[in-house]
Amino acid sequence: MNNTPPTPPYEPPRDHYLISAGGHIRSWLLTTDHKRIALLYLISVTVFFFIGGVFATMIRIHLLTPGGVLVTPETYNKLFTMHGVAMIFFFLIPSIPAVLGNFLIPMMIGAKDLAFPKINLLSWYIYLIGGSFVLYSFSTGGLDTGWTFYTPLSSIYSNSAVTPAVLGIFINGFSSILTGLNFIVTIHTMRAPGMTWFRLPLFVWSHYATSVIMILGTPVVAITLLLAGLERMFHLGFFNPAMGGDPILFQHLFWFYSHPAVYIMVLPAMGVVSEIIPTFARKPIFGYTFIAASSIAIAVIGFLVWAHHMFVTGESTYAALAFSFLSYLVAIPSAIKVFNWTATLYKGSISWDAPMLYALGFIGLFTIGGITGLFLACLGLDIHIHDTYFVIAHFHYIMVGGAVMGYVGGLHYWWPKITGRLYSEALSTFAAIVLFLGFNLTFFPQFILGYLGMPRRYSSYPPEFQVLNVLSTAGASILALGYLLPMAYLTWSMRYGKVAGPNPWPATGLEWKTDSPPPTENFHVTPVVDWEPYDYRNRPDLGLAAGAPLAPAHGDD
Repeated sequence: MNNTPPTPPYEPPRDHYLISAGGHIRSWLLTTDHKRIALLYLISVTVFFFIGGVFATMIRIHLLTPGGVLVTPETYNKLFTMHGVAMIFFFLIPSIPAVLGNFLIPMMIGAKDLAFPKINLLSWYIYLIGGSFVLYSFSTGGLDTGWTFYTPLSSIYSNSAVTPAVLGIFINGFSSILTGLNFIVTIHTMRAPGMTWFRLPLFVWSHYATSVIMILGTPVVAITLLLAGLERMFHLGFFNPAMGGDPILFQHLFWFYSHPAVYIMVLPAMGVVSEIIPTFARKPIFGYTFIAASSIAIAVIGFLVWAHHMFVTGESTYAALAFSFLSYLVAIPSAIKVFNWTATLYKGSISWDAPMLYALGFIGLFTIGGITGLFLACLGLDIHIHDTYFVIAHFHYIMVGGAVMGYVGGLHYWWPKITGRLYSEALSTFAAIVLFLGFNLTFFPQFILGYLGMPRRYSSYPPEFQVLNVLSTAGASILALGYLLPMAYLTWSMRYGKVAGPNPWPATGLEWKTDSPPPTENFHVTPVVDWEPYDYRNRPDLGLAAGAPLAPAHGDD
């Protein structure tokens, strides 16, 4: 007869970061708690996501018919420009670092906060100021230059509100720089006892690499856009050929940042996937050192490939060959991650919870996006598909299929830690499937459209392309449902979800060793790390026997 008393139900802590400093607005607007700042960023980037989503919806409705049904060509130019600016600069770049990175990095390394808490709060206010300038430009005539702000259109000819938008993006750049600086200093100086470099979670490695790109690359694009704005306001000749300037110089400077910026968006998502896969496969990550090193390799090589965006601008054939080779080279560390995640899954005890579905979706969609990127790095093929819908499809498979899928998967994975509550497993599984199907129906037809010759940024198209455009618009409506569902049930779970407990999956990181939601200081006692990362074999502290099957998560169904 078993006389062991039953385990009492987990009770959420009476004092945690959501309530310890009070719930009034002042306590949130002046907070220096990295977890609260992360939630402020969560609200802010969500607003920009839905603003960009509205513009995307209008674009797809307009393209239902060959001649366009919704707006004039001039307004169409503004729609895709404002969609790109909102999504790239104010959602994709800050989403995972500013939300999940802010919340998790101190807990993952056993620290009480980031190294510079006040600078962390300042970065959010700078983000709001920059965003306000951009929203002002949207409301006073909009933008029609494309999100790349190519000169001389942006600096001379455009009649739209370019100056406030450029100023807003310039200001927002300082938010990224401060965030990256904070992460680097924190990772170097505030690790818990026993947390050596090669015990760091891969999520932290990916953010370390991302932070290096932020600090080195963001000043370049900030100054470039500032120069375009100064040329526009004061008729200077930086990029104006009539005054001795060079518009191709703008492209070099812009893409020197903007290709590494792709990795600002996708490297953090790779870190998310590297945490989810071993948890739901109940196996140590395969090739930890190689995955960590590949993050640094991506950051370094990513700075060397910018001119593959400029194969048709008349650059030297030999330079184009060099940049083509480097573009293939940067695929190697990305492939290392994909192969190692796949090897981790091999013979794992797989649990099909929602975070795992998002992680698997990321792997599939990012792989398609990466392979089609190699098509664009091929000199001969790029001439055929340059500036077509093939580029749009490739970009969205990386950014939406990759970065956004990783972001949403990360929210699901750490939501019990953030809120102390579980969401509906049935609804979350359904939403993950809907999002995956909707995404592919939206963007895969665009590969075909691009190869057949449909140019991007045109408000009309030949009638023979209508069927594929209708499919793409139908997919966009399904994709929208896939985004709205998580917003609804995650919000609902904050009040009505079941209590999560400190480690509902269970997982191996330090963040799962503290309460849910965590206390303000993250840990009641400074943790000491005496185990290897992702070790599921000898972890009685997780309630796991070696080789035990992974129990399903107890969602609120």
